[in-house]
Amino acid sequence: MSWLLAFPLLIPFITAVPCYFYAERPEMSARISLMGSLAALVAALLLFLRVSEDGVVAGQMGGWAAPFGITLVADMLSAILVVVTALIGVAVAFYAQGEIEFEQSQIGYHAIFQALLGGVTGAFLTGDIFNLYVWFEVMLIASFGLLIIGGRAEQIDGAVKYVALNLVSTILFLSGIGLLYGVTGTLNMADLNAAVANSEKQGLLSVIAIFFIFAFAMKAAVFPLYSWLPAAYHTPAFAVSAVFAALLTKVGIYSLLRVFTLVFDLEGSFGQDLLLWAAVLTMLAGVAGALAATDIRKVLSYQVIASIGSLVLGLAIYSPLAIAGAIFYLIHNMMVKGVLFMSAGVMTRLTGGSDLRRIGGLYASTPVFALIFLVAGFTLAGFPPLTGFWAKLMLVQASLDANAILPAAVILFVGLLTIWSICKIWLDGFLTAHPEGEAETLPQLGNTLIPLMVPIVGLVALLVLMGLMPNYFIGLAQTASDQLLNPELYIDTVLGVSE
Repeated sequence: MSWLLAFPLLIPFITAVPCYFYAERPEMSARISLMGSLAALVAALLLFLRVSEDGVVAGQMGGWAAPFGITLVADMLSAILVVVTALIGVAVAFYAQGEIEFEQSQIGYHAIFQALLGGVTGAFLTGDIFNLYVWFEVMLIASFGLLIIGGRAEQIDGAVKYVALNLVSTILFLSGIGLLYGVTGTLNMADLNAAVANSEKQGLLSVIAIFFIFAFAMKAAVFPLYSWLPAAYHTPAFAVSAVFAALLTKVGIYSLLRVFTLVFDLEGSFGQDLLLWAAVLTMLAGVAGALAATDIRKVLSYQVIASIGSLVLGLAIYSPLAIAGAIFYLIHNMMVKGVLFMSAGVMTRLTGGSDLRRIGGLYASTPVFALIFLVAGFTLAGFPPLTGFWAKLMLVQASLDANAILPAAVILFVGLLTIWSICKIWLDGFLTAHPEGEAETLPQLGNTLIPLMVPIVGLVALLVLMGLMPNYFIGLAQTASDQLLNPELYIDTVLGVSE
């Protein structure tokens, strides 16, 4: 059982080693990265199948029984996110074969990319809050390495802002961990459930909870702690932007969901009110930035922020339907953000730039790609019957059930403005004539762009399928929500494992 949990985590790090040694041979390094990502996806699916059968799977590394050893644990939420992470890994590894150049590979892009996937997977599988911090640091180091590959001035500027603000959240996180250990004497999350509930220092624990809220909110780019994201996400290679947009902020959201259902009681607390208002303001700030931006990736970066607001809202409402809606939205958003950022790379390759004021003509030259992008954009905006519609419907219904009229109205309003921002990209990039020539002079979707288009088409097809057949995926989200709000099985499995 321990190996079943360890394989999705170990495979990316094992893959990183030959990727590094073959860095001077970009094609070989890229193929190794893709094969490793496929192996990780198989391992993730096997883990998901076991969790589907058993409910929760846990293992103690090194044979040390919980709560003293290092615990790996997967419930339905963790299993789903590990699968989606591996799926994004395969898509971006395939995409990188058509984008990452020799110099970037030589520096170690593929090895660092695999290390990032390992860090994200570790964060989803750890059962110990200190090891969650460790995996955050692995992610931070790997993401910084990916940000600066290329060495352009804007990359360095974005990377410095990214790291500086994330180090602040790291300090808050580590401070919260130290205080929590001082109060409870344990850092195993299953063990913390009872230790926090039975502690006599509830006032201090409320303060510690705020430390964690701010730390995770900064990792997730929640208002007003989001400035690092639009400063950084538009600067690296498009493959890097895609994996960042799909995964990094989502680990912050996962941490909020995990810690504030398992460790701290959010319902009725100051933290719940704080998250509710932060969610509303994050949605509004994100969509406002998307409407004001003119660079494709900056528009998409601000849309990432707006989406984070919807995810935080699900936790803030704190009902089974709201959290299920947030989980379904999380699955949808990870995939669609990856698709849109990879599509931005194709747009830039075809038109020669990413500034919407200086490109155009793509509908006339590549109508199939124009349609694919439109479907992905409408999925993000929540057009029925696509996945974004079902997720937002669940969140709106949960808000109305909780008499949270303002958040429900904001979700709908932001959805309309998201359509506007997507239409801005489509009108300027696809329908408007290119300022430097006719559509016939633009490059076509030839063989050189196949590695770029295959993952985009694959993910869009999967999103459409999920939208047309949502019941299965909504059922998974509801199961994950029930396990979060009723963590007894999680706790019993972790503390009762002896292998």
